[in-house]
Amino acid sequence: MPESLLKNKLLVFVAVAILLVVLPGAAQYAGNFWVRIIDFALLYILLALGLNIVVGYAGLLDLGYIAFYAVGAYMFGLLASPHLSDTFPAIKEIFSGGLHTPLWVVIPLGAAIAAVAGALLGAPTLKLRGDYLAIVTLGFGEIIRVFLNNLDAPVNITNGPKGLLQIDSFKIPLLDFDFGRPGELFGLEVSSVTKYYYLFLLIVVVSVVICYRLERSRIGRAWMAIREDEIAAKAMGINTRNMKLLAFAMGATFGGVSGVLFATFQRFISPESFALHESIMVVAMVVLGGIGHIPGVILGALLLASLPEVLRWVSGELDLQAMTGGRLDAAILRQLLIALAMIIIMLARPRGLWPSPEHGKAAPAPAS
Repeated sequence: MPESLLKNKLLVFVAVAILLVVLPGAAQYAGNFWVRIIDFALLYILLALGLNIVVGYAGLLDLGYIAFYAVGAYMFGLLASPHLSDTFPAIKEIFSGGLHTPLWVVIPLGAAIAAVAGALLGAPTLKLRGDYLAIVTLGFGEIIRVFLNNLDAPVNITNGPKGLLQIDSFKIPLLDFDFGRPGELFGLEVSSVTKYYYLFLLIVVVSVVICYRLERSRIGRAWMAIREDEIAAKAMGINTRNMKLLAFAMGATFGGVSGVLFATFQRFISPESFALHESIMVVAMVVLGGIGHIPGVILGALLLASLPEVLRWVSGELDLQAMTGGRLDAAILRQLLIALAMIIIMLARPRGLWPSPEHGKAAPAPAS
């Protein structure tokens, strides 16, 4: 790589790093609402990166990916809220003050449980492709949501549609640092949403590095071979069964970690947060940005995660219902504008806003 090009890339990385560090401070001056939007965008980036492993690398269409998000969220909700100790006297005897599982335990645990769930989903779908795989994974996502909605009887495990309340915020006891409380840094007030921003950003950066390493590894190339032609990949000696299971499990870990972060950030979860439209939204982020291309996936997640909230604010500021005599609902207009924007973008750029430079590259012309 030429030295000038390497220097330019280094300057771009430094500029982006500085921008990401100062971004929440600038947004906080406009209100914590904008920082909160950025926090949710980072969570969706994490979800989109995980789904990109399944859809973008391995070519397995998963419409139930939000189930792993729910698994991670409910795992943390049960281990870091008073629900279990209030419901089961035996647990209250052991943990009289309630379950308060620390940060360094719940994140790996959420990733591990989601990975197991991903492997369990992948096992019965190994011989399915295309539409059939999409229908089965869609059903899996809905089954998880229905279970969460109904596991409040005869034994109250998930508290059903009422959800889990009083979930702990993340804490670092040695530093007396609580992400859920405002604090000060260099004499400046730092809100809780700004603290969470830096935590989410750190995990997203680590996830991007993992995805880049996977993409360039033998495993990543095996996934892409399966995506392009599974029969040819099997003929080349690739164990397609194990590679598919690994793709499901690895992608699910990102969803589990994102669910843990969502639960501690919201401090309340319910089955409504994990409906089918959330899965479709994450799939749309991957497709809109550029399937299999990490920068494109990040761009798609940023746009689709932030655009609805920005339009919600614009609708509220303009008071569209009052302007139209109640005939135009802000929520309907927001969905209409998002759908219209997606249709226009996909017609103009069918491979996504930022497609992979290698995806769809024409074969070299034969030598004459």
